[in-house]
Amino acid sequence: MNATTAEIAKETKSASTIPKYKRILLKLSGEALMGDRSFGIDPEVVQDIALQVAEIVKDGTEVAIVVGGGNIFRGINGADKGMDRATADYIGMIATVMNALTLQDAFEHLDEPIQTRVMSAIAMQEIAEPYIRRRAIRHLENNRVVIFGAGSGNPYFTTDTTAALRGAEINAEVILKATKVDGIYDSDPKKNPDAKRFQTVSFDHALIHDLRVMDATAFALCKENGIPIIVFDLGVTGNIRRVIMGESIGTYVGGSCEIN
Repeated sequence: MNATTAEIAKETKSASTIPKYKRILLKLSGEALMGDRSFGIDPEVVQDIALQVAEIVKDGTEVAIVVGGGNIFRGINGADKGMDRATADYIGMIATVMNALTLQDAFEHLDEPIQTRVMSAIAMQEIAEPYIRRRAIRHLENNRVVIFGAGSGNPYFTTDTTAALRGAEINAEVILKATKVDGIYDSDPKKNPDAKRFQTVSFDHALIHDLRVMDATAFALCKENGIPIIVFDLGVTGNIRRVIMGESIGTYVGGSCEIN
């Protein structure tokens, strides 16, 4: 029996709402939480992020988040001003936990709350669970958003590297690097009006040409473990879902090199 036009349309619509990725790791910089402020956290920005993530969770995507702390304290800046580097990095890790708790609160105060767990690489048992890989995966399987705080728990490593590490540990299909730009360019678009944006770029090209959207260690970890990275503009509401649904947003790191 031939399918009716209505049945075909229904199947097409259903297929178009199926996320491309089942499990993702979203990397948020601390600066992304500032909005237009020069320091701290913009509640409206956090609310918007929570709403966007809640939408894809309801679509069936499992979401883990690594958040930075640069909106509060950046370890490398403290070290540049004379602080012991390890001490400065530990302070930066604590800042990431503050951001993680802020995100958790936003998720759990939505009109339709999303269950969330903060897992810290540094023991803070009164406010966060310790990071345990199997427990993190179990939370994801139970449709809870998992937010990883305190970086990797070690100084000298960035939260970008933590994102690559945690992404590999939880078997994430992709790492979404949310930024304030719409992808990776062949030169600084703020300095060069003729800069070209990559639609896709290989890990080797990113490493050889020192494309500093993520640090080299993060790129190398993702390459070794076969985890692609999508760099996109968080400032456009709805972009997280567009990426998850497979739309060509931002720059895909892990393929060949193609410039728009």
